[in-house]
Amino acid sequence: QVQVVESGGGLVQPGGSLRLSCATSGRIFSINVLGWYRQAPGKQRELVASITTSTDSTNYADSVKGRFTVTRDYHQYTFYLQMNSLKPEDTAVYYCYTGGLRTWDSGAYSDYWGQGTQVTVSS
Repeated sequence: QVQVVESGGGLVQPGGSLRLSCATSGRIFSINVLGWYRQAPGKQRELVASITTSTDSTNYADSVKGRFTVTRDYHQYTFYLQMNSLKPEDTAVYYCYTGGLRTWDSGAYSDYWGQGTQVTVSS
């Protein structure tokens, strides 16, 4: 059974920092892409940051470039989103995402989403 779980959300002040973590579990063989998305009320879910495991190349939304950093562990598929210089407009539910996941039990590719963690930036 594959599970993807976020943690680290909460209430922070503008200009503050927060680190989100995403833990994966299950009989995971490989994952192609590790990513973070967010969704504010009434808005579409958008990509915040991602990292491709084969190359460690990263991709960021323009709105977070220079402020957010996505990193990953190499001994297991745990990854993080370091958020600095937070702004009120960063307020959203943040979701971690694993793309192109394969288990030891199946060669098929599947995508998994975490349950979401609330990040609120307010004074």
